[in-house]
Amino acid sequence: MHLVEQHVIKRADPRYAKIDEAALASKNLWNAANYLVRQSFIFEGKYLDNTAVFHQIKSHEAYQALPGKVSNQVLIQLHKAWVSFFEAMEEWHEHPEQFTGRPKLPGYKHKTAGRNLLVYELGAIWKRDLDRGLIAVSGLGVLVQTAQSRETVDQVRIVPKGDHSVVEVVYQCEAVPAPVNPDLFVAADLGINVLAALTSNKPGFIPRLVNGRPLKSLNQLYNKQRAHHQKKLAKAKRFTSRQLESITTKRNRRIMHYLHAASRHIIELLVTEGIGTLIIGKNVFWKQEVEMGRKHNQELGAPHQRRK
Repeated sequence: MHLVEQHVIKRADPRYAKIDEAALASKNLWNAANYLVRQSFIFEGKYLDNTAVFHQIKSHEAYQALPGKVSNQVLIQLHKAWVSFFEAMEEWHEHPEQFTGRPKLPGYKHKTAGRNLLVYELGAIWKRDLDRGLIAVSGLGVLVQTAQSRETVDQVRIVPKGDHSVVEVVYQCEAVPAPVNPDLFVAADLGINVLAALTSNKPGFIPRLVNGRPLKSLNQLYNKQRAHHQKKLAKAKRFTSRQLESITTKRNRRIMHYLHAASRHIIELLVTEGIGTLIIGKNVFWKQEVEMGRKHNQELGAPHQRRK
């Protein structure tokens, strides 16, 4: 199986500037390649896959601004986005009720603020540095410590996140099957105050509740802080600031940490109980047009999910 080791590179880090410059170059290539695909599809009714786009853009300055292997990965990303669009269109024609609207063409990223993912396959990662416990990728000149070895690393991804970037080391790890019975299951009912209520068909299983109130508290504090910053920004006719980006990043990372910890505890419970199946109900459109009153909307961040 594949796991991910993450390293957060903050804006104040000396390495951030080079990473951000590469993410900007990746965005430029995405937009340039997407222009070719969109023009061909809209005006000629012909789709250009990543191979066809490569032959048209390989001499473009946006393609040459990154190492060839990295530029090719950007073209592959774009191709996957278009494939997803075509698949969504087919599903939309057959089952439009499952969508909130007609799927849109893959769009352009913002000219100045936009950034794009960078993917470095094994051929673009320096093996000699890996032997020293360091990640160094082609054309970047940035070193990141890692606990992985040359034998396990598959690729490195750099994910832009606004006020920081995340260096993800994707590595292989041997999966060790747990001694569980797949005929035994736990059903999880997701909620708000109770994040998950767990019950099982295993005789003697004691139902468990996963507390959801810490997430509500995080959201409520964040929404109050966000509203305060937005009032000041509105007077200056601005939409965002570094302070707003900082509190948003902190909130997102706290929520992600809590959800990861909760899910890990649930899986550990299943393994301890010898239960091999986890069932989670699917509630289609459950976040669309949510309106639970001012108090609960603030706790859950519902205003950011509503669309009218």
